[in-house]
Amino acid sequence: MLGKRLKKIFESSDRETCYALAEAVSFLKNVSTTKFDETLEVAINLNIDPRKADQNVRGMVTMPHGTGKAVRVAVFCKGVKIEEALAAGADIAGAEDLSAKVQEGIDFDVCIATPDMMGIVGRLGKILGPKGLMPNPKLGTVTMDIAGAVKSAKSGQVEFRTEKAGIIHAGLCKLSFSQEKIEESIKAFVGAVVRARPAGIKGSYIKKVSLSTTMGPGLKLDLGEVYSF
Repeated sequence: MLGKRLKKIFESSDRETCYALAEAVSFLKNVSTTKFDETLEVAINLNIDPRKADQNVRGMVTMPHGTGKAVRVAVFCKGVKIEEALAAGADIAGAEDLSAKVQEGIDFDVCIATPDMMGIVGRLGKILGPKGLMPNPKLGTVTMDIAGAVKSAKSGQVEFRTEKAGIIHAGLCKLSFSQEKIEESIKAFVGAVVRARPAGIKGSYIKKVSLSTTMGPGLKLDLGEVYSF
């Protein structure tokens, strides 16, 4: 059951109304009364068949103002690349020694690897895969440009990919960000998803875009405005 505070907030919102972006962000900021900094989240319902490989939507977006979250980065590499990774801001770097630490349960948010390390990384698939941490060349996390990849990850990248129901869900930034910065973050993310539209999709691509916060209600965005992001 919802507490009195949350019940009042949910009653004040209209789940059937399609809000303009500025209006939705303003509403979510104004109704937040939590003692912690909530995360602004987005859910995008796509008109795709996720069972078809050519309709899987996936990518990476660098948030224009970061995510407001400290990101721990692990890099699988060797030799001078270890120094390069650490100098760029990686929290940990290595090869077999890093593999052992992963098996012991070390915690991190982003995993990057040089191509020659994928043999080692591959053996950790059962650990990294379920957590969404497996490096992928399409996402720029399998690369020889370790410094660039680490800096991008630290600056606030958000990965997106469709779930089984054809929905993309992601946390973008903190609600304490200014109205302008939150709007710019949403536009950057949704715009990237729009540009990732599979070629075989006919008709409308996006069915619904909803914004919410960690403890707040969900608000639908006006799709006419969404396609202009």
